[in-house]
Amino acid sequence: MKVTIVGCAGSFPGPDSPASCYLLEAEGFRLLLDFGSGSLGALQRHTGLYDVDAVCLSHLHADHCLDLCAYHVVRTYSPDGPLPKVPVHAPADASRRLNAAYAMPDEPVMERSFDFVRLQPGTRRIGPFEVVAAPMNHPVETYGFRVSHGGRSVAYSADTGESAELVTLARDVDLLLCEASFVEGPGERPDIHLTGRQAAEHAARAGARSLVLTHLVPWYDPERVLADAATGGYRGRTELARSGAVYDLG
Repeated sequence: MKVTIVGCAGSFPGPDSPASCYLLEAEGFRLLLDFGSGSLGALQRHTGLYDVDAVCLSHLHADHCLDLCAYHVVRTYSPDGPLPKVPVHAPADASRRLNAAYAMPDEPVMERSFDFVRLQPGTRRIGPFEVVAAPMNHPVETYGFRVSHGGRSVAYSADTGESAELVTLARDVDLLLCEASFVEGPGERPDIHLTGRQAAEHAARAGARSLVLTHLVPWYDPERVLADAATGGYRGRTELARSGAVYDLG
């Protein structure tokens, strides 16, 4: 299984990265976790424009789903005509919300390009992957994912505050992609996002083998996020997410 970070900026695209998007590949199958603002452009550095086989959307905030609208244009108006539908596993109301975002009168609706599948907690098979979805601690319906193949696994926190579900989801994973949107300091808002320290604490409790801090909001210094993580008691490898980084899990 190969994991490529397409986008890792939190809340909005930054100068060095689009918003959230992660490409997972195994046995020739390509699965996207999230499809955030600006990610379609960067995705084309790592796979063919028409080669996405399935998408999982953690939640319906724009920085995690909005480029599905752009991908609808790709799959509807390709020079060879409309392309086969791609399954999109997403929270309730995804179809209505994304059609409203596209909002082009007299244009084909999103269902022309995508089969929307309602996400619920539990395990499903998507191509060669076993995918576990678990609810996260965020103000809207949000799921974290654990994706496994060939004895290897990666967990993705999506957006979350402190969460026992995340610890369970990430138990003994090879790679934890954990959000770290906030920095330590006064005025932290609970139940929305994590700091670097909190991300590291979750990784330690889960026994994750490695930790990548992601959903890095461009107005914060990422080195400060990394320094916060060093106080979280996690002893595994920790690094900052970077657009274009590739992890070959074997």
